[in-house]
Amino acid sequence: MPKLTARKAESLKEPGHYVDGDGLALVIGKRGGKSWVLRTMVRGKRCDIGLGGYSWVSLAEAREKAREARKVAREGGDPIAQRKARVACPTFAEAARKVHADQVLGQGSNGKHKDQWINTLVTYAFPAIGHKSVKDVKQADVLAVLAPIWTEKAETARRVRQRIRTVMDWARTAGHYEGVNPVEGVDKGLTKQRDIVKHHKAMPWQEVPTLIPMLGDSVAALALRFLILTAARTGETIGAQWSEIDLQERLWIIPMERMKASREHRVPLTDEALAVLEKVRGLDEDFIFPGQKRGKGLSNMAMAQLLKRIGHGNATVHGFRSSFRDWAAERSSMPREIAELSLAHAVGGAVERAYRRSDLIEKRRDLMERWSAHCLPFSGHIIQLENPIGKLMK
Repeated sequence: MPKLTARKAESLKEPGHYVDGDGLALVIGKRGGKSWVLRTMVRGKRCDIGLGGYSWVSLAEAREKAREARKVAREGGDPIAQRKARVACPTFAEAARKVHADQVLGQGSNGKHKDQWINTLVTYAFPAIGHKSVKDVKQADVLAVLAPIWTEKAETARRVRQRIRTVMDWARTAGHYEGVNPVEGVDKGLTKQRDIVKHHKAMPWQEVPTLIPMLGDSVAALALRFLILTAARTGETIGAQWSEIDLQERLWIIPMERMKASREHRVPLTDEALAVLEKVRGLDEDFIFPGQKRGKGLSNMAMAQLLKRIGHGNATVHGFRSSFRDWAAERSSMPREIAELSLAHAVGGAVERAYRRSDLIEKRRDLMERWSAHCLPFSGHIIQLENPIGKLMK
């Protein structure tokens, strides 16, 4: 009688060897990884046969794989050799692209992250190990990838390490190699990192009002104006669609799949932000700030290039979020959490967030009204409409 159930297997967390029966066991490693292992006799020798990771192989599938492997062994065959012969081993580059397609592209994270996931491997890992079969990737190979960037590009190196680990975990689960993930323990061969936090260069909040009239009325200029007034991210702004705008409630509702934290975010729209929308109305049926290619939003670099053209290339587009945050801290009396929620940042611990049912939209609306008043203290900086929402709804 099997000793495990699907519910029990899911609940197990402590490292150990949990027997299911007939040689099948669920093994939990020190780092929390779960995998299925079959212990059986193969040609007179006791063998441990990996049947796949728990995330990819269910209890029922593990039992079926174990049954098939035992049958092959009883008939005098070698289930490990048969599996290796049956499954062609991909190169690291092929495996990475498969993992990217199957696991990363389908997630709710934003497009920039999805591109960066594979691009970091293409840049830093593929030149050294992209051509190697995953079964031949050793710890020394991983070390050769990470060592040149470990201290110079600390954060990038850590991300590359994690992505190599993910690819190799998939390869082991798919039966392309046996043994320990070559990323494990590689830190022992690397110099200790000294993290240097690099922030996006931000324009001082005092200078933002002088920037606004310099932008002009191009699509990139209007997008940047809208980004500043809403304290939004670049990706959220260039991907903004008319279907996300609720004029009745004066809200921009960004769906979870376009948010960095994979949570829906509501942005209160001031008269000045609505006036920007009026300026771009009719340019495209879907995208608020359309790019040059039909059916596409504005280019990711359009706003940054605009800043360079008008002599403010030392400031970054993302940095305007910091400008807003510094202004809120120094010039408003609003609690810290209001400014953080306006930036779509998580506030408080997991328990506190679980019990908070409101996103404090009205208080955030008041804060954004004050921010707009700071950014546009004089008439003429943006098209002035007596009733922007009325004009938009016509």
